Amino acid sequence: MKLTRLFALFAVLAAPVSLLAGGAVPAYVAAAIATPDRPAADRDLDTQRKPDQVLAFAGIKPGDVVVDLMPGSGYYTRLLSRIVGPGGKVYALQPQEMDKAAPKGLQSLRGFAGKPPYANVIVLLQPVSAMSLPEPADLIWTSQNYHDLHDPFMGSPDIARLDRWMFDALKPGGHLLVLDHAAAPGSGVSRTDDLHRIDPAAVQRELTAAGFQPDGESDALRNPSDPHTAGIYDPSVRGHTDRFILRFRKP
Repeated sequence: MKLTRLFALFAVLAAPVSLLAGGAVPAYVAAAIATPDRPAADRDLDTQRKPDQVLAFAGIKPGDVVVDLMPGSGYYTRLLSRIVGPGGKVYALQPQEMDKAAPKGLQSLRGFAGKPPYANVIVLLQPVSAMSLPEPADLIWTSQNYHDLHDPFMGSPDIARLDRWMFDALKPGGHLLVLDHAAAPGSGVSRTDDLHRIDPAAVQRELTAAGFQPDGESDALRNPSDPHTAGIYDPSVRGHTDRFILRFRKP
């Protein structure tokens, strides 16, 4: 690593913890985001994704075993890898059905997983109906994809069974974090396929029925001006949808 990069990293680690309305941003989260060799495409998304606030709220820490469920191209996978460090692991778990619909995500993941500095990232490609982990996890993280589990292209899986699988995959006291695009209140799961949105209340109902306890929510990505009537790729809202962040705990 060049000296300039080392100095930049040391400056972040030595800096005081940033304060937010929702609490503090740990130094290891700030350092992961500030890493100079993050892809430019990832950095370009930081303004709209606010990873400092989101990751701080999630409570991820060095040494954790984390599952990045439906990880896309790996934006959060890279950050999670940096945070958990060499003493932790990140399982990038991609359902085969998702890979068939969006193969570029897995191609991106395999380009960096298992290689320095992401040697702690393990890619798992499994049918959505038969997902499994080599070990219990401290955190399951799913970002902007929980709604997809309700849709025909995923094989319309049994949500109750899937949610229970996530519950069983966690260590006692472990957490599940769901970040997704909000649908209109009262719409339930009716807009997951056409608008790629889901009602937060429906997520709460599904996961508490599986045994999870609600453990907080963050409004870091909420957008009250989003009318919830346009699809997430519509130019009027793309990148600025109303997104909810819910954290659940396994007792």
